[in-house]
Amino acid sequence: MAMEKSPKWLPIGAVIALGIVYGDIGTSPLYTVNSILNSARSAEQINTFVLGSVSLVFWTLMLITTVKYVWIALRADNHGEGGIFALYSRVKQSNKKWLLIPALIGGSALLADGTLTPAVTVTTAIEGLKNQKIGSFLFPDNQTVVVAVVTVLLLIIFAFQKAGTKKIGNIFGPVMLLWFLFIGTFGLLNIFSDLSILKALSPTYAISVLMSPENKSGLFILGSVFLATTGAEALYSDMGHVGKRNIYISWPFVYTMLILNYMGQGAWIMTHATKVNIRAQSVNPFFEILPGQWRFIGVILATLAAIIASQALISGAYTLVSEAINLKVVPRLRTFYPSVARGQMYIGTVNWILCAIGLMVVWFFQTSHNMEAAYGLAITITMLMTTLLLFEFIRQNGQRVLAMVFIVVFGFIETVFLIASLGKFMHGGYATLIIMLGILLIMVVWFYGNKRREAISKQNDYLSLKDYRKQLINLSKDTEESVFATNLVYIANMHQNYMLKRSIIYSLIGSRPKRAAIYWFVTMRESSDPFGKSYEVDMLGTDNIVHVTFYLGFKVEPQIHIYLKQIASLLIKQGVLKPQFQKYAMEKHGNVGDFKYVIASQYYADLLNLPNIHAWDRFLIGGRVWLQSHTATPSDFYGLEFSDVVEEIVPLFISSTNRKKLTQLTVKNVVKPDAE
Repeated sequence: MAMEKSPKWLPIGAVIALGIVYGDIGTSPLYTVNSILNSARSAEQINTFVLGSVSLVFWTLMLITTVKYVWIALRADNHGEGGIFALYSRVKQSNKKWLLIPALIGGSALLADGTLTPAVTVTTAIEGLKNQKIGSFLFPDNQTVVVAVVTVLLLIIFAFQKAGTKKIGNIFGPVMLLWFLFIGTFGLLNIFSDLSILKALSPTYAISVLMSPENKSGLFILGSVFLATTGAEALYSDMGHVGKRNIYISWPFVYTMLILNYMGQGAWIMTHATKVNIRAQSVNPFFEILPGQWRFIGVILATLAAIIASQALISGAYTLVSEAINLKVVPRLRTFYPSVARGQMYIGTVNWILCAIGLMVVWFFQTSHNMEAAYGLAITITMLMTTLLLFEFIRQNGQRVLAMVFIVVFGFIETVFLIASLGKFMHGGYATLIIMLGILLIMVVWFYGNKRREAISKQNDYLSLKDYRKQLINLSKDTEESVFATNLVYIANMHQNYMLKRSIIYSLIGSRPKRAAIYWFVTMRESSDPFGKSYEVDMLGTDNIVHVTFYLGFKVEPQIHIYLKQIASLLIKQGVLKPQFQKYAMEKHGNVGDFKYVIASQYYADLLNLPNIHAWDRFLIGGRVWLQSHTATPSDFYGLEFSDVVEEIVPLFISSTNRKKLTQLTVKNVVKPDAE
């Protein structure tokens, strides 16, 4: 979910923030208390258990969401952008290579745990329809029907993504405002049924319940309590869409409404514990506190809120993957931009993978009760990784003592939550961990596969372009060679001293020389500004060789063809390049000629024949090349799908090492050629 620009600090901006930022954490009351009740030993002595549980929820939201994320993490923005990859981009300037590890682990865990959000929220909402009358129709008390309805809803949600969400996004804020007012109001009304629930504001009840005999799960109850704050990481990630000031102004309202609802559910349990089987899967305290026909209205609002939470998760996944692509830790994926709204995008591969996993979760776990057991485990890992990166951020800002206090306090709290959440492993947590490890493996293979290939290739696979300048100048003027293109472009990462891959030099002059008026070499660099678009030009002391270095933020779509035409036009106006008048052109006064792009695609058959490469390097490099061949092509990724592109197949390694020489035995029947 994104907007044209961050809303100003006005009430309307805060309302919009409700629909974009708080979908996940705002739907937590649907299932958190229901999950916590699994740890209750009995209904007879439940008051102490409920007071302690609600107190745990209150202080978890206070410490993790309010203090860590709202007060601290929002300050660690990267030009207004938040999230674990934006934070990594901010702190990686220290050149500490280990910082990439928590970024990769945290990013993969966030994506993995997020796959459950649509399944859990939508299923919980639809379960509230059981035995409800809709006109003359009675919704059956049948979980198979619930699963079927959830399946249809999820398919509709994911199928809708490609059309964009700008228009519907405008109503998300008002709907979520109504949702929070609704849950807060009915929570407050139920508090009056047992005002002793207000004791839960004391942290002593939170500590005592962990060792209470009424809590049969002990420390592992925190695995369920943690569900109340799973949306905190999404709150940080979506900061760039709404602006941190709108989060500052809206969070107190959201926090108040959430706590009122949790307390209302707690008071209802304390009042009805001896009358109702509160631990039955068919009894959800969230819906039980709604009287009469208000329950049906609650189900409708819950369904809308669940859809909004799912939408926020899906849009957030696109953003996260897009950032990872531009940080070069995830393979290139084809990205569409349904509207001109800043940051709004659609990544089909991500969309349908999320859909498939969500449907499998629904079909496998069947009920929200079973899904809750699997939910929240991986997100604790993400929060720990964010804590490590925030520690480095605070330390880099010269506050070493504060950094140590931060890492000790939140490192301890989140480690305890992680240990508690491990109790979910056998009950379904293994599913998210398997997904997380799969995503992490892709990231590791993609990033380190390239690093290892470059490290091995640097020994013999790079040549300096400066050594071939004269040949390219002469080739450009050689009328005996046919013209290959007016502007010939290679997208190549040029290193210090103009070092290029040997395969590029070979492509230019090694086989059939490619004559062009201008030779362009493009290097991509990451800008510190997520939306930054700038470039540098180096002419290498010539008038026909141009090295362009782009500095693009990780939020910028790399439309290389458009950018190069703009640069060429400007350089011609500045007199750096000669005008390229075309005899036949749509624009009569156009002074920029045609562009042809040469892209080298690698194959790894030669990798199998290199005996000196370690097995791990062989796996990483081969895995990267395999991923490269099964994801978006460079022409698609760099915005060249409508450009003139020539694809050349080159080996991974071009060795210049000495080979065993052949021994000539004889040459027979020679007729010497006549001298000219």
